Amino acid sequence: MQPPTVLAVLAELAPAAAERTLDVTRGAQALVWLDTPERAPRKAATERLAALDALHREERILHRGWGFLAGTTLIDGKARKVRVPLLTQPVHLERSLTGYRVVPAGDIEVTPLIADRDLAAAMEAAPGLGTPGWLDAIGSRAWLRSAAEATGLAFDAVVGTGEKPPKDGLVLIAGAALFVVRDVFGVGLSDSLRSWAGRDLSGTALAAMYAATEPAPAKDDTEPVLSPLPLSAEQARVVARVRTAPVTVVSGPPGSGKSHTVVAAALEVVHRGGSVLVATQSSHAAEVLAGLLARYPGPAPVLFGDASGRADLEVELSSGAEQGVGEPALRARRQAVHTSTAWVRTCGTALTEGLALERQADGLAGYQPLLPGLAVDVPGAFDENTDLERVRARLDEARNGGWVARLRGWAARRQLGAHEGVPPERVTEALAAATAQRAAARLAATGGTDLEARWAALHEAEEALREAAGAAMRDEARSAKRWDRDARRAASALATALRAGRNRRRELLARLEAAPLVRALPLWIGTVADVEDLLPPAPGMFDLVVIDEASHVDQIRAAPVLARARRALVVGDPRQLRFVSFVSDVDVSQVLAAHGADERLDVRRVSAYDLAAAAAPVTWLASHHRSVPHLIGFSARRFYDGRVSVMTRNPAADAADAIDVLRVPDGDEVTAALRAVSDLASAGYRGIGVISPFRAQAEALEAAFLTEFPAERIEELRLRVGTVHAFQGSEADAVVVSLGLGDDDAAGRRRFVTDPQLFNVMITRARRRMVVLSSVTTADGLLGEYLEWAESAPAVSDISEMSPGWTAELAAELDRIGVPVRAGYAVGPWRIDLVAGTPDRFAGVICGVHPDHLARQSALHRAGWPLIDAFPSRWSGDPRRAALEIAAAVGITSPSPSLPQ
Repeated sequence: MQPPTVLAVLAELAPAAAERTLDVTRGAQALVWLDTPERAPRKAATERLAALDALHREERILHRGWGFLAGTTLIDGKARKVRVPLLTQPVHLERSLTGYRVVPAGDIEVTPLIADRDLAAAMEAAPGLGTPGWLDAIGSRAWLRSAAEATGLAFDAVVGTGEKPPKDGLVLIAGAALFVVRDVFGVGLSDSLRSWAGRDLSGTALAAMYAATEPAPAKDDTEPVLSPLPLSAEQARVVARVRTAPVTVVSGPPGSGKSHTVVAAALEVVHRGGSVLVATQSSHAAEVLAGLLARYPGPAPVLFGDASGRADLEVELSSGAEQGVGEPALRARRQAVHTSTAWVRTCGTALTEGLALERQADGLAGYQPLLPGLAVDVPGAFDENTDLERVRARLDEARNGGWVARLRGWAARRQLGAHEGVPPERVTEALAAATAQRAAARLAATGGTDLEARWAALHEAEEALREAAGAAMRDEARSAKRWDRDARRAASALATALRAGRNRRRELLARLEAAPLVRALPLWIGTVADVEDLLPPAPGMFDLVVIDEASHVDQIRAAPVLARARRALVVGDPRQLRFVSFVSDVDVSQVLAAHGADERLDVRRVSAYDLAAAAAPVTWLASHHRSVPHLIGFSARRFYDGRVSVMTRNPAADAADAIDVLRVPDGDEVTAALRAVSDLASAGYRGIGVISPFRAQAEALEAAFLTEFPAERIEELRLRVGTVHAFQGSEADAVVVSLGLGDDDAAGRRRFVTDPQLFNVMITRARRRMVVLSSVTTADGLLGEYLEWAESAPAVSDISEMSPGWTAELAAELDRIGVPVRAGYAVGPWRIDLVAGTPDRFAGVICGVHPDHLARQSALHRAGWPLIDAFPSRWSGDPRRAALEIAAAVGITSPSPSLPQ
């Protein structure tokens, strides 16, 4: 489908703008008047707001308003209560000795009741707006009166905060107050989508996503991925793909490093001279990604929307940019990367050679009975002066080469002394046996294979390479080529825009020239709503757009984001919560038929992620890094068909029965939740979430915690309370789940709780512990399965039987001297030969050489595993000596009483 058709369909299906909010106290929400806008007195109402702010700090539900229209008025022939501020800003409350400081946490914004956006922008540009003392300044009342008149609501008088609003008519209260905003609705997109339909969108990510044919495959880019972040093989493939692919799609279970991958991909594109726009679901998600980016060297991200972190960049830009990094310094950074890469390669080669020698020597036992016969048939193979590798290469060439290669092969056979009757397979076997014999002799002379120092050198070299790559990325982002005169001018203009209110910022950003701006500041982060509301409507403005949590984003909101970039990285998990659509099936069918559009534009069912997955291959990130095994095990099996590799496994985590199911009387889950949080706090947990599938239950929990816990305690525990939907994309050390179900509840309530996507999110938010509060006495289906899982001991699926050989001998000896040992221990996609020790102190024991040895070792090292190389050559094949040293390494030094002395 062509972009004009796509946008025309989406425009017709886009919801209308949300209903105007006229009463911020609706639903018994609090409104606390302030004597001074910058401070709040320490009284009961303020204490409750402070506690509420602490419970929902990530959501920023607390707002400060200046100038309220209040009273009752007729709207569309009906009397409506009005309590609406003319100027608002998200805030937090911070304790002080005398009360609370009111601290800005986002944009100052003029009321959306002023429909003329140009007028709103002009009003936001008023000097000193919302700053300390503004309400008392000359001109503030004139500003409030003008803003009130611009809303179109007629008011009778301007009064102070001490006067009660009238029952009939409106007044303008010239004061400041705190209030709570629970639900924020986006603006309608119909007009915006229609305007995009008239632009040339060829070559954009939007065109690639809806192309009738599969986009052209990505160019083969074989340059290695160098990143300041440690990456798995799958993550590295994603980073390489975003260099050229029109659409890249990434999926994975909770805790699989999707955000990690987004950051690495963004840094890669910027490092190559490109620009990146990251679109998230919420301002908090934008700030989290910005914080993750800040941990690694690179460009400062521009948070252009309603994010509190925006102020830091504004200050930096206002200070002026230094002269960009020059070419000599950039060459030095590139040389450092080259040197570090060579160091890593050298360390890897040394390890590969050591492992190859051990593998060769380990094969000698199998050849031992054959050696006399092989020495007779192929005597030259056992001559120490024979270059075995050279001979082997000549024989390999002779098999498929021309007459010259065959002549060389004949000479090689003659050198080996193999007469014509000796078959080629016998010669190959003799070469392998001789190689094993030489390797064993060399190891015997050098004391066997001990690679500990070489592993340490490799890990050090890899860390140095990541640091060098990061430093190079940082300086490339600040290069003189990027920071020319036009770029500095654009950055200065951006600083002015970031200082402005939302409407004024929209106006200023629209005027900025995109090319020099994104050249100097190539990394932008904001919400999906902010992208369309604030950024200039310039097709292909960015090289790459990232849509995070894309299963939660519908096509209507995604389209203007995709139009602003040439390539897209779409990240999501269709097994977690999806977006909610209010468009009817009838409307969808009629609009699609009218435009001849296909089912891809079924905006009720097809998310931005679904659309991308149909347009490009999906890279699956299998490794889970968040939760202890008991917490993620059920989800891995039930929702992901076992396609999750749990990297958090170790003996200590295995021993953790991390889920408690507390059966409570019907209707008593709120009290039980208070006790559960107190118990978790006493056990030392900080970062506690309390969640429920039902909004009413979440509100009851919130009210109880606001009554029982002061703001200071909520902050200390980093306590959050909300619905499962509110916790999408979040995590906590410990989570309390209040199911909110009783035996007599309607079947519909149970179906809601056991919706697979909601249930999956609900049970995967905790990192270390979860408490499930249940009032149901019987449960079947998904809920029953989960409760049974939760109440059982964590499952262990290690290999109990081993083939005869060194590993089995070593395991038996460790067991004999009283060292706990487990074989075939699974960690992610790997299996550790043996794990020795107790949950308090343990080590992975590597008994042989594996095909993927370096990748395995690096992954386990990053997961925090202590590893011991226990190759047989190190102890001349003596498992008793090996077992005693391993026992000492894991802190078990006393022999078992059953051992002979």
